[in-house]
Amino acid sequence: MNYYNEIKNKIIDNEIYNKVKDYSKERNTVITYFEIGRLLNEAGGKYGDKIIDEYSRKLVIEVGKKYNRRTLYRMKQFYNVFNNEKVSPLVTQLSWTHCLILMSLHDYHKILYYSKQIIQLRLSKRDLEQKIKNKEYERLDEKTKLKLKEEKDNLEVKDLIKEPILIKNKGNYEVISEKILKQLILENIDDFLLELGNGFSYIANEYKIKLGDRYNYIDLLLFNIKFNCYVVVELKVTELKKEHIGQIQTYMNYIDKNLKTINQDKTIGIIIVRKNNKFIMQYCSDKRILAKEYELI
Repeated sequence: MNYYNEIKNKIIDNEIYNKVKDYSKERNTVITYFEIGRLLNEAGGKYGDKIIDEYSRKLVIEVGKKYNRRTLYRMKQFYNVFNNEKVSPLVTQLSWTHCLILMSLHDYHKILYYSKQIIQLRLSKRDLEQKIKNKEYERLDEKTKLKLKEEKDNLEVKDLIKEPILIKNKGNYEVISEKILKQLILENIDDFLLELGNGFSYIANEYKIKLGDRYNYIDLLLFNIKFNCYVVVELKVTELKKEHIGQIQTYMNYIDKNLKTINQDKTIGIIIVRKNNKFIMQYCSDKRILAKEYELI
């Protein structure tokens, strides 16, 4: 096989395709670069790594300056990173810019996680960079990471909730009350819902319920479309205390009795606290209740 001619022809075909088929040019570019990476990998195996230098010198003259050594090396790296049988089916749903960002992670499991996030949430370049910067994958529970690594489909609503949950402090408040914490969340509700995972939707804050002859107010009431259940969220700017468990459990039971339909799953409870108390959670018998720390950014 004449690897150089094969690579050159693929590049020329892609340049022509990009000018004519604008609606699908990104997908074609990704596929083309993946194939070129495969050819460069094979050619390097036969003729040595310096073959990229030789090909790039000729391509710059015959096709264009952008096909220099750095570009060809990236294509080869792209193939080596994404040729895994778990990742390669996702390639055609990503942009070349997405791929370049993911290649910098050097971790197959991270790449797979963020690739699926790009597809599911239609992430832009900026969205992806922000998720990586915020160390979203690293903030997942170790049990969740194990499920993701084993490619299991038994993820639960609690699995993709990060810890700590990042909350934007746009007002640069130094003293945080529960009222201010709620205000910060509501000001950036979309970001907050994504911190909890996929499928969350906002229903209300200060949701009014009547227990006996007294009214109580749920800090945040959410619904998870993917897992078909209500989610009660309580905000605490202190360390987790045992009475917080009883409070949210009462609210969850109320929602189950008065709002939940027969076709919906039982309500989940999330207590967002300044400091988690693992000892208290160890003795919490209701596995639907989660406690997660928050961090202001």
